[in-house]
Amino acid sequence: MKFAPLALALLALPAFAAPKPTPALADILAAAPASDWRSIAQDRLLYLETPRGRVLIEMAPDFAPNHVDNIKRLIAAGFFDHVAIVRAQDNFVVQWGVPDADPKPSLGSAKAKLPGEFTRPAKGLAFSPLPDRDAYAPQTGFAAGFPAARDLKTGRAWLVHCYGTVAVARDNAPDTGNGGELYAAIGPARRLDRNLTVVGRVVEGMEYLAVQPRGHGPNGFLKPADVVPLRMRLGSDLPAAEQVSLQALRTDGATFARVADARRHRHDAFYAVAQGGVDVCDLPVPVRPQP
Repeated sequence: MKFAPLALALLALPAFAAPKPTPALADILAAAPASDWRSIAQDRLLYLETPRGRVLIEMAPDFAPNHVDNIKRLIAAGFFDHVAIVRAQDNFVVQWGVPDADPKPSLGSAKAKLPGEFTRPAKGLAFSPLPDRDAYAPQTGFAAGFPAARDLKTGRAWLVHCYGTVAVARDNAPDTGNGGELYAAIGPARRLDRNLTVVGRVVEGMEYLAVQPRGHGPNGFLKPADVVPLRMRLGSDLPAAEQVSLQALRTDGATFARVADARRHRHDAFYAVAQGGVDVCDLPVPVRPQP
């Protein structure tokens, strides 16, 4: 049998090699060296005690130093012994603070109002950029271990509202928040970026906030009979036996780069299409107990 030259060339081509399966997140983390993990300091860790369980929040003083300091002062004054979940808006936020009908506790040395810390200078900030496009910012990535964004034209950087982001509630005026009323994002909230002060993110126990029954008042506010009492303390104020030691994966290391690449390029039996890109909020920073 004779073959045309083109047919012979096609026969000579190597067989198509299927892409290697994308490694599982657990396998990537298991191979991570100890140097790719960082410890979360107790003086940056908030312990929010709810009836369902404990929620741990890592604060971000690199972006909101004044509000983080004010929250610590409010804790020292016992302010957060009198707060409750007052709002749960579906696919948006769960919010806690002093219920409107309750007496207002002492602020101690904390301030009643603070100018908003919506952005900070990008200069001097170690920033690990993502190559993927974003709908809300010129560039996204990670800074100080948190999902962030920056605009090199304006020279500003800010933390973004991903699932589990914790920020300061306020009224219309930018200086009406002080950290005494906080919320955690439980749904898409990027439209709030650069409009509110982000003070941290939930690193453990997010499930206890996410299952909070939704409020039936305007914007998800709960009726007075439905508010959920809470208590919030600072890790460094607790006895060592009550502290939870955690590590977060460094976002500037090789392991996190592998995690991002695995999210960006899925090659396994389940995914019919690899998106070839990843959103900053689709890259939750892994956290583990201190070995």
